[in-house]
Parts: sequence; C-alpha cells; structure tokens
Amino acid sequence: MNKLFIAGPCVLDTEETAFETARMLESIFAGREGVEWVFKASFLKDNRTSAGSFRGPGISEGLSMLSSIRRAFGVRVTTDVHEPGQVEAAAASVDILQIPAFLCRQTSLLEAAGSAGIPVNVKKGQFMNPINMAGAVDKLRSRGCPMVMLTERGSFFGYGDLVVDFRSLSVMSGICDSVLLDVTHSLQRPGALGGSSGGDREHAVRLARAAAAWGLDGLFFEAHPRPSESPSDRETILGPALAAELVDGAMRHWEGRR
Repeated sequence: MNKLFIAGPCVLDTEETAFETARMLESIFAGREGVEWVFKASFLKDNRTSAGSFRGPGISEGLSMLSSIRRAFGVRVTTDVHEPGQVEAAAASVDILQIPAFLCRQTSLLEAAGSAGIPVNVKKGQFMNPINMAGAVDKLRSRGCPMVMLTERGSFFGYGDLVVDFRSLSVMSGICDSVLLDVTHSLQRPGALGGSSGGDREHAVRLARAAAAWGLDGLFFEAHPRPSESPSDRETILGPALAAELVDGAMRHWEGRR
C-alpha cells in the first residue's frame, strides 16, 4: 500500500503561489516509489486567532484554483469544509473532503460529508480522546462514506501548547480506514503570538520520522515556497528544504519497517 502525503499551503492566497507550491511539491515527490501525494489548501479559514487574519479567497474562487491544480498536475486535491452547505460544491471539485479539528463532532456537517460519495479526512479535535473519534466515523459511515481517514494533530497541553500522544495513532487505526499525523499543526503554539499562533517547525522532521517508525499510514504537512510570506501558520509551515528532508526521513523509516 502506498504511503500517503497530504501537503500544501494552509490557505489559498493567489493562484500563482498555489501553482508555485504545487510545483515545489511535485519536484519533492517526483520519482518516488510507493508514495502518493495529495495537494491540500483551504479556500476559507474559519478558525483564526484574530478577526483581521487573512481567511482565503472564498469557495468559488478557491475551488476553481484547486480544480486547476488537479488538472495541471494530475494529483488528487483536498480542502476543508466548515458547514453542510459547502459540501456539494466542494465534493464536485476535490477528491477528499477534510473536516477541521474543531468541527469533528458536528453531526450535520459529518453527515453531509459522508453523503458526498468521496473519502473524508477528519482532524481529531485537540480536546478529543482518540477512542471517541469512533462517533465521527460512525456518522460518516452511516451516510455511505467510502473511506474514513482520521488525522492526529496534537492535544492541548495547558493553554498555549500541543503534544502528540503516539498511542492515539494506534487507537484510531482500529476504528477507521487510514490514520495520518498532521506534523505541522501538531507543532503549533495556539495564540502564542497574540494575534496569531506560534510554533516550533524545527521539530517537524523528527516528528515525521517518529510517526513513520510508529507505522501509521501517512503524513500531513503544510508547505510554502517562502514560509515567511505565508498568510497563515508561518511559524510552522515548511519551506522547500525542510519539506524534502521530512519526506526523505519518513520514507527511510517506513522502508526500514519492511
């Protein structure tokens, strides 16, 4: 079974930057055997620290960008949906729907996503016991979802930090079809910079290696050609060199398990 990498910018900015990021990722994954990568970007970021934070181009323009990337690069694409009314349009333009962590218990959203007929990836809430994600899985499967993916993204540690409990990867593997680790969001420090989140991107490569050694199905990380210019998550998003190092390190650990 191929190892899955879901990667891309946190939020869509300009079409030029989206395509530049896709080209960067294509060069990192080109020629690798046993790997599939999926381009991820959000058309709208509803969970932002500050009211003045950039939120994205919106559903119409954003989905158009994602459709263009899917055609141009021949890759699957995924994006967040935040409410049931967004599901139908998103499902017509992407290959995987993603449910944000803070919405992982929203029954109406999960049921709508489950009815879309495509795979759904649910981020585990930072506040959730991993075994309780079975409820989200059941809501999706009750509406015919063909594949349910769960993604660990760290658990709250006090007010301003996250930690990864690797046991959750094994717990969730028993209740869904595929488990991933969101490396970069797991390294966030929510709200640490006052008007935005901080983070510790320097741990990304080691965290990815540990997850691969643990034996999970795939990794999620955010990437940008110039992290300092990213309108979101600039303290944890990965540039070209770190993104390539992460993929190289994870694959060595996966290959070592064969």
